Amino acid sequence: MKEKVIIGLSGGVDSSVALILLLEAGYDVEACFMRNWDSAANNDILGNPDSDNAICPQESDYQDALAVAQKLNVKLHRVDFIKEYWEAVFVFFLDELKKGRTPNPDILCNKEIKFKAFLNYAETLGFEKIAMGHYADIKEVNGKKYLAKASDTNKDQTYFLSQLSAKQIEKALFPLGKLLKSEVREIALKHDLITSKKKDSTGICFIGERNFSKFLRNYLPAQKGSIKTLDGKVLGEHEGLMNYTIGQRKGIQIGGRNDADKDAWYVLGKNIEENVLYAGQGFENEYLYADTCILEDVNYLGEKFEGEKALNAKFRYRAEEHPVLIKFDKKEILVRFVEPIRAVTPGQACVFYQNDICLGGGTIKEVFRNGEKRKY
Repeated sequence: MKEKVIIGLSGGVDSSVALILLLEAGYDVEACFMRNWDSAANNDILGNPDSDNAICPQESDYQDALAVAQKLNVKLHRVDFIKEYWEAVFVFFLDELKKGRTPNPDILCNKEIKFKAFLNYAETLGFEKIAMGHYADIKEVNGKKYLAKASDTNKDQTYFLSQLSAKQIEKALFPLGKLLKSEVREIALKHDLITSKKKDSTGICFIGERNFSKFLRNYLPAQKGSIKTLDGKVLGEHEGLMNYTIGQRKGIQIGGRNDADKDAWYVLGKNIEENVLYAGQGFENEYLYADTCILEDVNYLGEKFEGEKALNAKFRYRAEEHPVLIKFDKKEILVRFVEPIRAVTPGQACVFYQNDICLGGGTIKEVFRNGEKRKY
């Protein structure tokens, strides 16, 4: 009998082509569109406000997913995970922002919604595996399946999948793992899919593109406060600490001062208790560099080890990998950098790699330089 697989069909080109590849591989395939954000209930502003016929982008995506499923003669399910998304992802996202951290909701969305709530839903319908249009691969090493980088390293999404458990990886298929994005587009065009020329989605997982500051004001009232140098000199006023992240340049609006040189200003840190944003000049500002961090909420899929282990790590999605040494301390991991690294930010993920295998990671809790905790 053919293996029963259900794919998350988002209405984008990647999942559309992943569906084609599953059909060509001989799987018994159905598709599912996940609705995870209730725009009306959350008073969200969507579509073109100047148009009386504006269509919610989420509904537009569903219509595209339906068109693809119908063209390929595949049954399309539609399921709501609005409650699960709000409770497991969005509330956590807001709580992290309140703490002054820079969370990555896409990582939690994959862990809690796409590969947990959806997997549970799939199993109740009798499906053996789920599939996604992510750029990632799976490799087997000594009988165990690991998440691996996609062939298209520019599109690789293992960073966002780093919190998946061994079971979730075992149950997942990533048909695009060995394809380049250009090849995906070619396949979509060849099959004349409505999504073939659709631009890639950006923004927060399931919520999409927004004016971030304006969107957040619906949930977290902005509290203005002082922008200061590390030694306490007042530079100006910020629009709410939630709108800034470590190493940020744009939006600080304190340039062109007569009492400073012409170097650009960057966010250096935050003081939540006093509602202060710290800023300093220069991209290479010494305070932006750290040599150690502590991780919490650790998901480590490698073999157990004693002492320190040498790996590579990414601290942001588009960042380069850095050599590090990791050491377990109860449920946390101490990460030592071989060389100081710029703008390692609490709330973001530190993801571990051994060659092309992703070994999981954790959330950055605290950051240090020469034993001194940064004001991050």
